[in-house]
Amino acid sequence: MEQKNKRRFRYVIGLILLLAGMLVLILCNIGIGSVSVPIDEVVKCFAGSQTDATIKGIVWDIRLPRALSALILGGALALSGYLLQTFFHNPIAGPFVLGISSGSKLVVALVMVFLWGGAVKISSGALIIAAFAGALLSMGFVLLLSKRVQNMSVLVISGIMIGYICSAVTDFVVTFADDADIVNLHNWSKGSFSGMSWSNVYVMTVVVLITVIMTLFISKPMGAYQLGENYAKSMGVNIRLLRVLLIILSSFLSACVVAYAGPVSFVGIAVPHLIKSLMGTNKPIWMIPACFLGGSVFCLFCDLIARTVFAPTELSISTVTAIFGAPVVIWVMAGRRKERDE
Repeated sequence: MEQKNKRRFRYVIGLILLLAGMLVLILCNIGIGSVSVPIDEVVKCFAGSQTDATIKGIVWDIRLPRALSALILGGALALSGYLLQTFFHNPIAGPFVLGISSGSKLVVALVMVFLWGGAVKISSGALIIAAFAGALLSMGFVLLLSKRVQNMSVLVISGIMIGYICSAVTDFVVTFADDADIVNLHNWSKGSFSGMSWSNVYVMTVVVLITVIMTLFISKPMGAYQLGENYAKSMGVNIRLLRVLLIILSSFLSACVVAYAGPVSFVGIAVPHLIKSLMGTNKPIWMIPACFLGGSVFCLFCDLIARTVFAPTELSISTVTAIFGAPVVIWVMAGRRKERDE
């Protein structure tokens, strides 16, 4: 009982730290930039007090939607990675590594080039559907390979190859696009939370919130599945249905990210491991909210770095997430190699 209380105490402290970090980073993302906004002015904007119209426009129309987008999409991407790692029992499974993000990028690129190029107005919901279709397409190929390939390294390499194929087809499509479409696609494909509007925030909030709630509902069978398929079956878990749900939910989350922010690398792989180390647990009912908060903090921090370090030049978000996320992946693989050697 004492050990259980210690774990709960550690989890609560971890959640408090994540929430505090998220609030601090939101304020930093709003206040820091080419135009500095003092904290008292930020508070006035939130309180509805009279303030400078220019400051109010910067806070409400530019920086706050961007910060909320990083919060929502970062959490979605981290949770997507956790679901995929649970599905494959694979510590480096993630939407970027398995080619899922590349598949979403391919279908969204097709929509952007051939429909936007044809003067057809595309809604944000349509982009999410297109990205989801691409995610399912890539995941379908990975699942087919997973039935034939049991080796983790080979499966990961297969996912990388699928990503390269999707990227190659995307580049082929771009060669037939108009110059304006090429510019739009290039800016989007670098990955960025810039240019977010409140309508974008509303749609992504609804999609991600519904998906997270559905994920919480399957946390108990996920916990049984983590202990092995035979154990899960003995507990009455429908393995086939659970796998389908894990695929659909993770695809929706990663597709929402790709549709709005473009491909973002390493968040889905690195954050679940960082959260697991912080919380000292891998139980889904605890990891699901913690992973979401961890992804939010990670992306808020990376977006702040991308926006301010070389201002006025802005780095792509994937560049910064790779700098901080890739070492975590190396650390995970080194740790697994050490465990095998021992």
